[in-house]
Amino acid sequence: MDSQRLRPLLTARGPFASIYFEDSHDTQDAAAQVDLKWRALREQLEKLGASKSVTADIERAVMDLRPPIGRSGRAVVAGADGVVLNEHLLRPTAAPIVRVSELPYVVPIVEHGFTDLNYLLVAVDHTGADITVHVDGTLRTETVDGSGYPVHKASGPETAGYGDPQLRTEEAARKNMRAVADRVAQLLGDAGAEAVFVIGEVRSRSDFRATVPHQVRALIVELPVGARHSGHDFDEVQDAIEAELLKRRLAMIDGAAQRFTAEVGRRSGLAAEGLGPVCSGLRQGAVETLIIGDLGEETVVADDELTTVAPNADVLSEQGAAPARTLRADEALPMFAVSVGASLVRTDERIAPADGVGAVLRYAPTLH
Repeated sequence: MDSQRLRPLLTARGPFASIYFEDSHDTQDAAAQVDLKWRALREQLEKLGASKSVTADIERAVMDLRPPIGRSGRAVVAGADGVVLNEHLLRPTAAPIVRVSELPYVVPIVEHGFTDLNYLLVAVDHTGADITVHVDGTLRTETVDGSGYPVHKASGPETAGYGDPQLRTEEAARKNMRAVADRVAQLLGDAGAEAVFVIGEVRSRSDFRATVPHQVRALIVELPVGARHSGHDFDEVQDAIEAELLKRRLAMIDGAAQRFTAEVGRRSGLAAEGLGPVCSGLRQGAVETLIIGDLGEETVVADDELTTVAPNADVLSEQGAAPARTLRADEALPMFAVSVGASLVRTDERIAPADGVGAVLRYAPTLH
């Protein structure tokens, strides 16, 4: 994932409370279940020493966020000055996670979070479209009704002098489709969206695709899960979108794994694995993609300002920095990666880097 969305965490004040839990809304008692889960989470936060103000901030975040549709997870990260991150996850973590520590814990977001993709959902037919814009975790919906009526051929006899009804119907449909295409192109530019999911009858989807400019056409993903005004199942549409997002996430992981394996194999110096080499790459700003595996209880050390990181105090001292903090590697390394603008990938069984961490590098760093 692109780490840009996590950058606000860099300037937030700690200590941090990071919680992850399931907040699915797929049963009648979903709201009550979330309330029960929150009580258990609050108890854990209190045992771990979270302040009352931080706990209160998280409670408001948990209770006030718009409920999801269907199965979902939730991520909330709060610092000394309030909630910094509050979002739904594509999939919940296997079990609730609660941490109170010097740094935020973001690995579950990398693994389960929505891909940071801004997109449009277009429910189209030959009379217009309903367009939902998803940008930075927020959404808004608008309707485009074309003015090219009628779009259905009249069943009765036509009055002479008005032209071929079939031609008028086809032109009306084309006019409506052009109106939708123009608005979608405008919204894409305004929102910086990277995908256009389209639902509707086959003919409507096909005509829409043919009408939009080629740069928009390249972003279209057709979802054969319903038609406009047909009462299509919202859950089904969301499942189809999430399946596409998951496919993109897996493709990203696959790309990172293939590149990492290739660079390690050719010994190009453009890949690193293990705490020592990865910390060195982070110190030099050479990490392009941090690959996070199972770091377990591994720790790293850092200076007081969190500008230098090393696998142990001796290495940090060699860099001329005083070892001031011992931090969990699964918290520190992702945040250092965010600070140098690296992407983050949670590895799966495709690769198992030494010490549970690897990196694809922008350039071969010097050995120190």
